[in-house]
Amino acid sequence: MLGHGQIWAAIDALAAKNGLSASGLARRSGLDPTTFNRSKRIAADGRPRWPSTESIAKALDATATNLDSFMGLLTDGAAAPRRHVPLIGLAQAGEGGYFDDAGFPVGQGWDEIDLPGADRENVYALEISGDSMSPVYRDGDVVLVSPGAAVRRGDRVIVRTTGGEVLAKELARSTAKQVELRSINPAHPDRTLPTSEVAWIARIVWASQ
Repeated sequence: MLGHGQIWAAIDALAAKNGLSASGLARRSGLDPTTFNRSKRIAADGRPRWPSTESIAKALDATATNLDSFMGLLTDGAAAPRRHVPLIGLAQAGEGGYFDDAGFPVGQGWDEIDLPGADRENVYALEISGDSMSPVYRDGDVVLVSPGAAVRRGDRVIVRTTGGEVLAKELARSTAKQVELRSINPAHPDRTLPTSEVAWIARIVWASQ
């Protein structure tokens, strides 16, 4: 008999397999973004809340996953070692209180995404919104960011300015005086920032494709 936890674990595994958060999977499936969120899995009275067969069918269609493959996730997803990685929307990243001076997440209230083998201490996830990283990354995709990783010319990075602006760019050049950033989306301009205006730079170490 299938358990409540198994079904939700399989949905999480399906999302992670496609480089998405639970909300990203819901959006790609044409559903309300909160359909698969953790807050939806338990009713207000404490009883388990199950996903509808319609929402599962739409998720399978959106990810081109057949039923046999999804059934495999019911066991593989439960058996695979997974870690909860902090997840925040890119649009929220410029708000105060989310990061320390080194670019690591702090505080409470983060959503989470399950990724097999991910090191929670060294990475966190940003969910892409809008077209700022198009055509490389799409709306709803998830990128893993590692503030502790070495950053080199040509790396794709997330940059936060001292004014709270968050940029997703490619590092073109970095000197003691300034940081030159090349835009991923040609519709957005390249940027050159004085180093005094850069709060932190974190390398994108993985992204859904």
